[in-house]
Amino acid sequence: MQIIKYKFYFLIFSLLILIPGTIALFVYGLKLSIDFTGGSLIRYQFANEVSRDDLQNIFSEKSVEVETINTEPDNTYVVRTKPIDPTKNEEIKIAITEKFEGANLRSFETVGPVIGKETTKNAFVSLGWASVGILLYIAYAFRNIPKPYSSFRFGASAIIAMLHDALLVVGIFAFLGHFFNTEVDSLFITAILTVIGFSVHDTIVVFDRIRENLSKLPKSMNFEDVVNFSIVETLNRSIATSLTVLVTLLSLYVLGGESIRTFVLAMLIGIASGTYSSIFTASPILVIWEKFAQTRAKKK
Repeated sequence: MQIIKYKFYFLIFSLLILIPGTIALFVYGLKLSIDFTGGSLIRYQFANEVSRDDLQNIFSEKSVEVETINTEPDNTYVVRTKPIDPTKNEEIKIAITEKFEGANLRSFETVGPVIGKETTKNAFVSLGWASVGILLYIAYAFRNIPKPYSSFRFGASAIIAMLHDALLVVGIFAFLGHFFNTEVDSLFITAILTVIGFSVHDTIVVFDRIRENLSKLPKSMNFEDVVNFSIVETLNRSIATSLTVLVTLLSLYVLGGESIRTFVLAMLIGIASGTYSSIFTASPILVIWEKFAQTRAKKK
């Protein structure tokens, strides 16, 4: 099976699937939950369908600024407002239950704007430290790799594939947020960091086999052939592991609660992308980079 032979086609495909999401991210941005923006999120379930205008008027009468009102299945309405305290929420609850018979307060949560900004900051800091830590770990773990190959290039290739997976997930959620009002919350950050870990783990399995084969296989084999041989050796293991995880996540998405659906969807997309990138993105980048470095060294 000649996988590396078509490395440029795989890399072009990896780039193409990133472009729409990247454009959506810059044009639409992510639809952030109150975990990031701060505010109050109030969820009501009604016996029958109600008018959004009537619902908003109740909040306006209580001097509460409403940002959005979204609907969910079973006549459930999610109202996002500026931060309000429990006393004000109780006033609103009384007014709603008086106007709409059978109204039921499902949930109420408030996050202050300072905490929201702190969550956003921590998300970027976590991603940055994760990238640096992974790069340093791979560079150290592969320090004994035969020369002229570079442990740094192994680490950097894994980071590029990892960022590819993270950007793909974020881009898709920019689309979902604009067209389907899908919000990203603090669990989304957890999902992104988990996807990063899975992506790097899968890539390291392939790279570790490349390192072993560089010492075991005949020296007559060039680097591209060694990488291709190593990918084929680990292909069944990578696919089997990923399918097991994907089936579990799919079950959680279908049968799990609404509160974890965004988290599970991000994981589904990220794990599928991580499996692809560890084979068809990280390894081709490594081959091209090593070949370029060796060609450049010969010219000197």
